[in-house]
Amino acid sequence: MNSEQSTLNNQLLSLLQLAFAPVGAYSYSEGIESLVETGAIDSEITLRNWLENSLQFGAVRVEAAVVVRALRAAQIGDLTALNYWNAWATAAKETEELRLQSWQMGRTLVRLLLDLRSPVPSKLTISVKDLVEFGGNPCNFAIGFGIAAATWQIEEEAAVLGHLYSWAANLASAGVKLIPLGQTAGQQLLLDLQFQISCTAQEVLKLEDDELGSCSWGLGLASMAHETQYTRLFRS
Repeated sequence: MNSEQSTLNNQLLSLLQLAFAPVGAYSYSEGIESLVETGAIDSEITLRNWLENSLQFGAVRVEAAVVVRALRAAQIGDLTALNYWNAWATAAKETEELRLQSWQMGRTLVRLLLDLRSPVPSKLTISVKDLVEFGGNPCNFAIGFGIAAATWQIEEEAAVLGHLYSWAANLASAGVKLIPLGQTAGQQLLLDLQFQISCTAQEVLKLEDDELGSCSWGLGLASMAHETQYTRLFRS
């Protein structure tokens, strides 16, 4: 195996580990639980429509854009930018549940990152410990994801794809449990979302800072309704 192929394989393996790191994502539905409760989501089709619309117009696009900015800031050791985007990501959360979710997942991810031995020699000018410490506390998940991608030398496009896919996989799993759907339907849903995930990744990489925005009022309303929902399986 030549060195180029070995590098690509290492990046792929690192991306897979990052995308499915045990950060507690399985305990969140991001409002889907309340939408199932009201009947707004009741089938594979309605769940797919919700996830596709979220990828096209929703908050997850902004989250992915923050991942890119955190990755770039970590690569050049720009602690000011890292801290700015962490504060920005916190301010962008519309409800307490979504904010606490991002903080919990971010905290778990950076703790895991600090405890693990990197699969590749670090090329960062600032240590991971300093990036995490000065990047902002509490650390949002998108910021932690970007720092991890920079540490493990994962390219921007791959990092965005991994972030979007892990988000879609988690919410598809939530839908399988809540609607409920069969596992085959859940896997078909993820296959159907691949094209939109790819398109969203390409759009996110081209976004300028002043273009960061989303149409996420549906998510905000669903999340607020979930805060007072009587019976809940998920934390958001």
